[in-house]
Amino acid sequence: MSAPSPAERQERIEKLADLIEDIRICMFTTVDTDGKPWARPMAVQEVAFGGDLWFFTSDDSEKVQHIERNRKVGVAFAHPKRQDYVTMAGTALVVKDKQKAEEMWSEPLKAWFPKGVDDPHLR
Repeated sequence: MSAPSPAERQERIEKLADLIEDIRICMFTTVDTDGKPWARPMAVQEVAFGGDLWFFTSDDSEKVQHIERNRKVGVAFAHPKRQDYVTMAGTALVVKDKQKAEEMWSEPLKAWFPKGVDDPHLR
């Protein structure tokens, strides 16, 4: 199976964007050191999907420890009323970028990060 052309890749991204555009919670799966998958609900940040998904997390979370050992992850979305179900596999990267955090920040995130974008553990 060959890699998609740039036009085919863009078409696939646009299709995925349509399918997941109003689904805010997904199941994010990492792999532990013993090879077991760990899935947990995560809120996708409301930015236009261009092939990357963005999440907020803390640098001391288990998911970050998993990603530091194995960057392969999975994400699953479901919209049962529309019968839309999407799974994606990819490579995770833990990013510390205050400017990006400010760009995507929303008030509900204060429940997890009371210090806001100045939280030293925010990733």
